[in-house]
Amino acid sequence: MGSTRRTGRTRRGSVAVTACAAVLAALTAVPAQAHGPQRGTPHWELKDTGTPEVRFRGLAAVSRGTAWAAGTAGTVLRTTDGGASWRNVSPPGAGEMQFRDVEAFDARRAVVLAIGEGEASRIYRTDDGGATWTESFRNTDPKAFYDCVAFFDHRHGLALSDPVDGRFRILSTRDGGRTWTVLPDRGMPAAQEGEAGFAASGQCLVTSGPKDVWLATGGAAHARVLHSADRGLTWRATELPLPAGDPARGVFALAFRDRAHGLAVGGDYRPGRPSPRAAARTSDGGRTWHPATTPPPAYRSGVAWLPHGRTAALAVGPTGTDLTTDAGRTWRTVGTGSFDTVDCAPDHGCWAAGEKGRVARLEH
Repeated sequence: MGSTRRTGRTRRGSVAVTACAAVLAALTAVPAQAHGPQRGTPHWELKDTGTPEVRFRGLAAVSRGTAWAAGTAGTVLRTTDGGASWRNVSPPGAGEMQFRDVEAFDARRAVVLAIGEGEASRIYRTDDGGATWTESFRNTDPKAFYDCVAFFDHRHGLALSDPVDGRFRILSTRDGGRTWTVLPDRGMPAAQEGEAGFAASGQCLVTSGPKDVWLATGGAAHARVLHSADRGLTWRATELPLPAGDPARGVFALAFRDRAHGLAVGGDYRPGRPSPRAAARTSDGGRTWHPATTPPPAYRSGVAWLPHGRTAALAVGPTGTDLTTDAGRTWRTVGTGSFDTVDCAPDHGCWAAGEKGRVARLEH
């Protein structure tokens, strides 16, 4: 949903652009092999969540002060003070749930997605900062497995399931996630054998503007991205030059800064396996994709554009963080900490999350 936020020609907007330029300049100056954060340079600063047993693959950056994280053991956390303290706002009775995505509209309203076969796939919504939750969807089809959720605005959103009867299944909401309907699949291309979405970072389904949405796939002979310009009714599939041909390979995350310019990252998620060509870019809405000339050195599961800019983005994975300053043509490693997902808010509040309760904010 973050891609739907816009900044007008206001004083606040100009300040944000200036801040972005300063962060970008400092990030570019960070040596690739730096052993620790240098004074005055941007770096991930870990925030103590008090949950070392939880892996957070769901993340929603609302601002520098407010963020939501969702993960294993049915855990949902929220901070409103920049990560100085975290409130456990997990839905009651959700201890067995595996939350993989969270979409937050603000500090009080959020939607979380739990993954799994059959009834393990569920969606919850809160309107009071997690004090109470409503289960708004429970999957009853044993062949469905939901991976990601994304919103166009505060009302309209979609959720993605792995293929059912040979085609990806799409859920739709028109009331902010309070109710959901399965969309007809006649406009969905046939899935490849073994093709699925990766519930690795909450970024296998992303939107830009009021109607454009993209979904990422892997596990099959070809890694693909499917695009819809009508909120999920009809789709067009394009093959990507990312690792494929194995259940562990494919596109794991997407980011679009507008309806034309997008980034894809992925590879082979198995530790120690090579992931050549782990990133690609598009400038035509996903009709064509070009491999990065200097890709990240290993598998990456999350990617996010730095706000208020046109060329800078961050990619994260278990072995580090990479930066591009040329819209995905080349990437360089700027950190070695383990993260699964990354998200940035309009006020340049960038957050990352991952294993062992790790949540961090970009500091400078």
